[in-house]
Amino acid sequence: MYRYDALDQQRLTDRVAQFRDQTHRYLRGELSDDAFRPLRLQNGLYVLRHAPMLRVAIPYGLVSGEQLRRLAQVSRTYGLGPAHITTRQNLQFNGPKLEVVPDILAELAEVQLHSIQTSGSCIRGITTDPLAGAVPDERDDPRPWCELLRQWSITHPEYTRLPRKFKIAVSGTRAGRTLLRVHDLGLELVRNEQGELGFCVLVGGGLGRWPMLGQELTPFIAWPHLLTYIEAIVRVYDRHGRRDDAAKGRLKVLVRTLGIVAFRALVEDEWSSLRDGPGTLTAADVARVARHFTAPPLDAAAPEGFVDQDSASDPAYADWLRHNVRPHRQGGYAIVTLSAKGADVASGELTPEQLEQLADWADAYSFGEARFSQRQNPVLAPVRQRDLPALWQAARATGLGASHGGRLMDLVACPGGRHCDLSTVETQPVATAIHHHFADRTDLGELAVHLSGCINGCAHHQLAPIGLRGTEKQGQPHFQIAIGGRAGRDTRLGETLGPAIPGAAIPAAIETLIATYQTQRLPGEDFSATVQRIGATPFHHDLYGPETAARQVAYG
Repeated sequence: MYRYDALDQQRLTDRVAQFRDQTHRYLRGELSDDAFRPLRLQNGLYVLRHAPMLRVAIPYGLVSGEQLRRLAQVSRTYGLGPAHITTRQNLQFNGPKLEVVPDILAELAEVQLHSIQTSGSCIRGITTDPLAGAVPDERDDPRPWCELLRQWSITHPEYTRLPRKFKIAVSGTRAGRTLLRVHDLGLELVRNEQGELGFCVLVGGGLGRWPMLGQELTPFIAWPHLLTYIEAIVRVYDRHGRRDDAAKGRLKVLVRTLGIVAFRALVEDEWSSLRDGPGTLTAADVARVARHFTAPPLDAAAPEGFVDQDSASDPAYADWLRHNVRPHRQGGYAIVTLSAKGADVASGELTPEQLEQLADWADAYSFGEARFSQRQNPVLAPVRQRDLPALWQAARATGLGASHGGRLMDLVACPGGRHCDLSTVETQPVATAIHHHFADRTDLGELAVHLSGCINGCAHHQLAPIGLRGTEKQGQPHFQIAIGGRAGRDTRLGETLGPAIPGAAIPAAIETLIATYQTQRLPGEDFSATVQRIGATPFHHDLYGPETAARQVAYG
């Protein structure tokens, strides 16, 4: 992973000192709420209903054992409780007192962590595949490119006050783990017919109130032009994006309003003055960063072949191998997904003790590094296959060893109304009810459920096979259900089934949808494929009854 040099570290230290001064001035009454708001947002600090929330940047989801221990220490010292893994690979702490936030940031800065541009109308942190550098089908490792983009965009004076937030994702494969088509800017590493490396550029994706899928802006831009081409895109957005209506300020609205052809023409015109200019990358620029992402010293003599799940003597261990472990590109090693999920914990929450355990496992089994996934789970890669039994036993003892990977119990959920002002309902009670209802089911396969507390969709419910979106009716929590969503280059948005139903009825409603799927599916067909083939009507009919089957209306 990238390690700061002395200049990087000094800039970070100076940024903490600057925010400390701004905070003190605010607390003395020298800055108004309106003046302080953009300053705190630029440093990842939200002031929410019950208490502030601090979002810590975990660039492209990669974190060291030392950093994990410091995160645990900060949580204990300042009474912050569990850290929450976000669907953009960052961590959130709830409840810090405003006056100590600069102290927290100072402690994090000592281990090269910060919260810069994790909120506000700016270029946000760059996300990527949580398995980057570990899978065999990569065209190139996306992490160096993410780091180049991070260095280019962070504190860029032109891009800290955009019309709205601007999210970028980079992928080295065609797999859907990076969710390219629902970002403002999606970058897929590709090679042209001559074998040259570059990027397919997608623009205008996003979820929330008006979910839209990104469209192809160009099928190939050569890697030296990456930064100048993106700068042209951001300049066009900065100039033409709406600032009069926050709900319509995202890039997706601009692309939809102008049309992709007109938007492309504006970008090409803007790029004509930037192309081959000072922002053009050189091989030396890439090499300077790429040297931080070389493969660890793997044992070439490690046993070849992957672990045979069927030969494991313990059925629980075999189940964990089947659902949470996959082969690493280097023989004799594995990729392990740990489960930060459970009936009695919020999705993606890690206690200080679990953060420290994760640090120990990273150091012992994974060359000192861990990752966070968009599914709110920690990932270790590479792990020697001979270490898997010991890792599993340790993970089970600390609540991170469940075999949830990719299944219904691997539920993705936002923190909900207990922490977020925007959420209209509590999400945890429904998540807990789902866990208890389906705890003993082993016949569901890879069926994901995502649960968002409001229309903003932080849990990506629109991309889930079964997606739940909270709303309040007559003072009671209800949830609207969408089905058939899918991530990846063949991304599909889920189709809303009908009126929201009470939260208490959600487990039974999911049971009904699963029964319909199991009746209608073809051999080998997953849930979303069945929805795509037969449509939503049979599901709507079974859930709402025949008298309402003809009234399929998308509410909300």
